[in-house]
Amino acid sequence: MSNQLKDQKSPYLLQHAGHPVNWYPWCSRAFETARQEDRPVFLSIGYSTCHWCHVMAHESFEDEEIARILNRSFLCVKVDREERPDIDAVYMSVCQAMNGSGGWPLTILMTPDQKPFYAGTYLPKHSRYGCTGLSELLLQVETLWRTAREKLLRTGDEVTAWLQAQASASPSEPSLELIRRGARELRERFDPKRGGFGPAPRFPMPHNLLFLMRHAAREKDDRFLQMAVKTVTGMAEGGIYDHIGGGFSRYSTDDQWLIPHFEKMLYDNALLIYAYTEAYLVTKEPLFCSVVRETVRYVLRELTDEAGGFYCGQDADSDGVEGKYYALTPAEILRVLGEEDGAYFCRFYGITKEGNFEGKSIPHLSAGHPWKNAKAEKLCEKLYHYRRIRTALHTDDKILTGWNSLMIAALAKASLVFDEPSWLAAAQNAQQFLETRMKHTGGRLYIRYRDGEAAGTGNLEDYAYYAWALLELYAAAWKAEDLEKAAEAAGQMLRFFSDGTKGGFYLYAGDAEQLICRPKESLDGALPSGNSVAALVFSLLWELTGEECWRLEQERLLRYLAGEASSWPSGHCFALTAMGRVFDPSAQLVCASSGSDGDTPPAELKEALRTGYRPGLTVLLLTPDNRDRLARLAPFTARYPLPDQGAVYYLCRGGACSAPTADLQALLD
Repeated sequence: MSNQLKDQKSPYLLQHAGHPVNWYPWCSRAFETARQEDRPVFLSIGYSTCHWCHVMAHESFEDEEIARILNRSFLCVKVDREERPDIDAVYMSVCQAMNGSGGWPLTILMTPDQKPFYAGTYLPKHSRYGCTGLSELLLQVETLWRTAREKLLRTGDEVTAWLQAQASASPSEPSLELIRRGARELRERFDPKRGGFGPAPRFPMPHNLLFLMRHAAREKDDRFLQMAVKTVTGMAEGGIYDHIGGGFSRYSTDDQWLIPHFEKMLYDNALLIYAYTEAYLVTKEPLFCSVVRETVRYVLRELTDEAGGFYCGQDADSDGVEGKYYALTPAEILRVLGEEDGAYFCRFYGITKEGNFEGKSIPHLSAGHPWKNAKAEKLCEKLYHYRRIRTALHTDDKILTGWNSLMIAALAKASLVFDEPSWLAAAQNAQQFLETRMKHTGGRLYIRYRDGEAAGTGNLEDYAYYAWALLELYAAAWKAEDLEKAAEAAGQMLRFFSDGTKGGFYLYAGDAEQLICRPKESLDGALPSGNSVAALVFSLLWELTGEECWRLEQERLLRYLAGEASSWPSGHCFALTAMGRVFDPSAQLVCASSGSDGDTPPAELKEALRTGYRPGLTVLLLTPDNRDRLARLAPFTARYPLPDQGAVYYLCRGGACSAPTADLQALLD
């Protein structure tokens, strides 16, 4: 049996291609069919590594009884939220408005003209414990569509009108007080015992941790740094971190970072590599270095395509059981490692007969327990290979422009700090993958690539994250081409996404498919908002190039974000990070080098950046090979002479420039 999904590329859609439900992908033909057949639309949105998406699929969408109701009275549409984040964002806002919360699977009932009149998340097949069952809901709507359709249509009109009426807050001036309010809000929710913020479930939210570290440096207040350090330490010790194979799960179901929601996502691991790298720069704590190295190793060996791109993530379930891949018993460990080594491993990682997850154990460290030693590391590697053959994890092998860009940014930063050229090479290979396979006419970006096909019109996050990735590549390798491409991506954002009247950037492009509303997102979720990252991009471009156009765009966007963040600053931490650059003691360093190796920087420059935490510093490298290109990108560099040999450094702080010198360390100190 197959339905309308059988020719799709999305792993999530293909998981449903054999269902008895006659699913359509999101397309004009689906809605035209709904109009012609006079049916309401049943929209289901999820992603391939989502545990509760699997549960609902097995309970309901594989069920003949539910399929008969759906096929008889509804036009059914499946959407992969990772391929169509625009559709997901619009209808998730409906769910949150109607219910006060959201999540996946997202369940929407709507008219053939896409106006929603019901929104929910996971629904069991039949009603239980006060939770509406899918069967009962469908039968009720089936009846209402015949007998009281006006009520459903009126609800759809009202919800759509509400969506379209949502207005941006009035622009406001960025201020230190707004930034400080955000930090205070985080401090009020901080858990001093294990780190993290608020009640369970606990999400890593690495962009909040980056904000705290930079805020601590600006304010010279270690209380905020210790909040970030306590959190990254707690996560590294807990079960949310995979002590055997490296990498982080999506979130912790408790407030101790112990029991994870087991799916691993590329974007979480990218942002956490970035945050742990920054934490190491600030503290020089070896634990943070180890976490970065193991997480990068996980990404490179399990989430990397042979052509260089990075896959989306891995499933929470194995053989239909949540966490089966990760949970272990003492008997199993002793069988694999032997009595002596197995007992040692169980003591080291808290593996007990009672277990901590459904009779089994998630490896973890008790608070303050030493990090793995050489023996524990060797045993972890043995168990890693055992785990790989014991049961399989589904890997969603889509390659997404936005998420790949986050990993490129993280690997570029980590490669510089930890002096790992192979990580930089992996970042550059992924960037080349995006350039050669994820771009089309006029340099426009696609959203996803899979099985030889790129598809989807790039959204704001794709351009903002890609521009940030290119700037991080430039900061790690100083290739002027990366700076040039970052400026091009920023220009595309301005052309296709900008709200020229009220400020800010829309989620999807003006020439893309137009949905029932065109949102602008400023609030950070698991990912920083595209508007916030765009603000950082404009700030960096202004500091690197000195071009007034980027300063004006930075100011305009920061005023929009300040207005949006005014009611809940800590929900906009990445925007506050970008905003903080306005108030940071900024510094621009130009290294004029006589080197004949193109963009290769002097060794002392790389060493200085590896060993010091200087979040307000930007660096330009001027060489004989790149000076013409840099003169176009950053015209002020044309005035800098190149030395006959060696390197000369020019540093400007707060609008005042120091005398040129060959002594970099004295200049930075």
